[in-house]
Amino acid sequence: MLKIIFLILMSGGIPVAIAMAGASMIYLFWQDTTPPFVVIHRMVSGIDSFPLLAVPFFILAGNLMNNAGITNRIFNYALALVGWLKGGLGHVNVIGSVIFAGMSGTAIADAAGLGTVEIKAMKDHGYSSEFAVGVTAASATLGPIIPPSLPFVIYGMMANVSVGALFLAGILPGVLMALLMMLTVAYFAHKNKWGADVKFEWPRVIKALLETLVVAGWPLLLWFLITRLGFPPRSTVFAGLVLLFLADRVFGFQAVLPIMTPVLLIGGMTTGLFTPTEGAIAACVWAMVLGLIWYKTLSWKMFVKVCLETVETTATVLFIVAAASIFGWMLTATGVTAAISEWVLGFTKEPWVFLLLANALMLFVGCFLEPTAAITILVPILVPICQKLGIDLIHFGLVMVLNLMIGLLHPPMGMVLFVLARVAKLSVERTTMAILPWLIPLLGSLVIITYFPKVVLWLPKQFY
Repeated sequence: MLKIIFLILMSGGIPVAIAMAGASMIYLFWQDTTPPFVVIHRMVSGIDSFPLLAVPFFILAGNLMNNAGITNRIFNYALALVGWLKGGLGHVNVIGSVIFAGMSGTAIADAAGLGTVEIKAMKDHGYSSEFAVGVTAASATLGPIIPPSLPFVIYGMMANVSVGALFLAGILPGVLMALLMMLTVAYFAHKNKWGADVKFEWPRVIKALLETLVVAGWPLLLWFLITRLGFPPRSTVFAGLVLLFLADRVFGFQAVLPIMTPVLLIGGMTTGLFTPTEGAIAACVWAMVLGLIWYKTLSWKMFVKVCLETVETTATVLFIVAAASIFGWMLTATGVTAAISEWVLGFTKEPWVFLLLANALMLFVGCFLEPTAAITILVPILVPICQKLGIDLIHFGLVMVLNLMIGLLHPPMGMVLFVLARVAKLSVERTTMAILPWLIPLLGSLVIITYFPKVVLWLPKQFY
């Protein structure tokens, strides 16, 4: 009965959060056995969670970076690094999204922020609108895979797993996805006989490689000083940051300081300097220092506007979580989750078969529901089955989030699809067709991540 009421409300065009809460309330009134105030109590307790405190701060950090002119710096750095390859701006698109993913945490922010710069640049260099939109849409899915990630925070809270471990688990899959996308760009470049978009110049390339070396070597040096030589962690990190600012000023680095956002987050969590929630606050402080003080690209008026946008987005996300918590509780109380679990386990007890069925379900659901809502509905149903089949919940979290990100690229509810259609001034139909070839690297990544869990779990096992 609960499922029928929910589907009726959804088919009537009611937003998913209201449909979940409304279906639960109608069912309770229908049964007349549970006091109505239980709905409010369950909704409040659903968002009364310490890990969820990270949500508004990660949203604020992403919005600050997006509005502080960081996107142009990232684009210029990626252009210097790989723009001289054949199909250069396609590779720049992917590398830029890898970097921006470490700041925004959402696919929509990546598509709307960096995508605007990338699509215009690709059109100006003679690339078709369809190719520009396709590669931008595919690379935007990296936003929630490479840490920090808003969907990982929601999944970690719902499935009761470590958010820090989820962040680490997303690094290698994100690199894998980026490599497959760059191979796809290389294929199109070879097929269409595209050349480079910028001239190969040693000074520019060496400077970009030096920036990359600093980004890779800085955390390793701090790790060696703290763990091997016994330097005090906080003062060592502070001294290292001062050196980074000096290097940025002296050498004119484009993207070293913005790229340090995910490095600080992951490094701080793995060394125990702060929790994921405290890390989200540190990311906000870092973004404010860069935008307001160092680059001076963010005014106080813009800061207030960004804060108001963050409040609006946070309210939406937390309302979905609250509504889903009562809906999930009702599914459990009425025996729906147990019945689904028994049916699936009666059909198969092979983990690989279940993962295949789960992928098909999540790809389908991702086309109709916003990722936060989909996670909060699917976790109570699928996680108990994973536990019975011995599937690692960190691994399954990556599989779930990637499925839902692919769903964002398709109608009827694909938000990335609609954002890019508006940015590129294409119809939804043409945008959908442009994205179709890019499903090959995305689905290939999904298969590897699903059936080769070591790709996901190797890094978390080194630290957790």
